[in-house]
Amino acid sequence: MKTLVVGDLAPLFTLNNQQNELVSLKNCLTQGRVLVYFYPKASTPGCTVQACGLRDSKSELEKLNITVLGISPDPVTKLTRFSDKQTLNFSLLSDESHSVADDFGVWGEKKFMGKIYDGIHRLSFLIGQDGKIAHVFDKFKTKDHHQVILSHLTENSL
Repeated sequence: MKTLVVGDLAPLFTLNNQQNELVSLKNCLTQGRVLVYFYPKASTPGCTVQACGLRDSKSELEKLNITVLGISPDPVTKLTRFSDKQTLNFSLLSDESHSVADDFGVWGEKKFMGKIYDGIHRLSFLIGQDGKIAHVFDKFKTKDHHQVILSHLTENSL
């Protein structure tokens, strides 16, 4: 697993969101910077806390010209239920083949309760309008993920 780093070009992708509409990174970048966050599984406790933190921070993120895209290997139907139940206000994208996760270097071996399996590593990437990775968020707890992002953006604003 070779994770993308600051300065790398973000792989362009197009995936279906929770409304089964195609969302492309290229189109999102025309409107500003994009936060792409990878999470393992919709409707699990950690992923719910993380998504709700971003939901509640949407107005602050929009003021900073940030579009949020959440990516997991869940099918669209599961993303729809998750988004509806949590009243999420950003796109959740379905990467069932985990090809986008592979491209970003976040799909790989994980260990949980003695079991080894392949899955998504919880990482977030801030992508600049130039399409390059501006920051990688890899040290956070799900409950303060949104605050780590907002703090970084505020401290590093132009």
